[in-house]
Amino acid sequence: MFREITIYDIAEALNLSAATVSRALKDHPAIHKDTKKLVREKAEEMGYRFNAFASNLRRKRTNTIGVIVPRLNSNFMSSVLSAMEWVANEAGYNLVITQSQESVQKEIANTLTLFNSRVDGLLVSLASDTADYRHFNRFIDRRIPLLFFDRVPDEAFSRASVVIDNLEAGREATLHLIGQGCRRIMHVTGDLKRNVYQDRYEGFRQAMIQNGLEVPADGLVINDLSVSAGEQVAMQIHQMGEKPDGIFIANDLCAVSFMKAFRELGYAIPEDIAVVGFNDDPVSRFIEPELTTIRYSGTEVGEVALKTLLQTLDNELSPDELSKTLLPHKLVVRQSSLKKKIAVTE
Repeated sequence: MFREITIYDIAEALNLSAATVSRALKDHPAIHKDTKKLVREKAEEMGYRFNAFASNLRRKRTNTIGVIVPRLNSNFMSSVLSAMEWVANEAGYNLVITQSQESVQKEIANTLTLFNSRVDGLLVSLASDTADYRHFNRFIDRRIPLLFFDRVPDEAFSRASVVIDNLEAGREATLHLIGQGCRRIMHVTGDLKRNVYQDRYEGFRQAMIQNGLEVPADGLVINDLSVSAGEQVAMQIHQMGEKPDGIFIANDLCAVSFMKAFRELGYAIPEDIAVVGFNDDPVSRFIEPELTTIRYSGTEVGEVALKTLLQTLDNELSPDELSKTLLPHKLVVRQSSLKKKIAVTE
């Protein structure tokens, strides 16, 4: 039967003490370089495997960080996770990535799994239907660093977050449409329980009010911002009597789907309706006309979130000192919204 090789087996084979073998494998400065080389070669020859799990338990560290995201199949989240993984690996940590699939029940299960896996810290972007945050209390009670990013809870629960100013971004998107002469503007967004969609809607609403415009009774559409949702919005507008002349859609995938379906119904963009999306996904460049959108960097979100969490793990900050980090955004003007002849921003 197979048996794991131990440091005692290596010590016996080399006629050294187990303590010397252990220090040599850990590159201890007190051990001569020739001895280190001899021990490593013998360890490789015998098939020795370092037991990181047992070592980490002794140090009360697992060198793993848990991550919970709503879904993996988005360009934005892929760039977030790629940046997180790079930063974590550079610091000697591994990521355990889970997805809630937009379900609070799955999110609750993920938090328990990661807690039982003894992760050193947790990074979370909330599911669309999360309204109660008590499932994160087990991390807070044990003082395990917890940081939210992009989709975050109410500040009354936690200020530890990495976000953009979604309200201002929504306001800028709407003001741009108004500046293009749009007066009857529709907003398509996700579940308003989530900060990102609630704030973008509030920015839209404020821009309309500030310019003496009413939000039409049928001017707010809440859906899952999917490809099919964009197609449904196109058909909904097609069937309206008084159609909107501008539309602000809270993500690019849904916006591009809307544009494609609306053009297939015989309409012109931006002549019949000016369109603004959100996220600056690559798909925004692959539609004709190219999509005006709000850009913010998933790479920057991932880097800042992971580095901030590492500050607590390296004892540079206590979990109580984590606060809100506000990252920049930019309105990127392209042809989909240009009813007037002004320069695009790129």
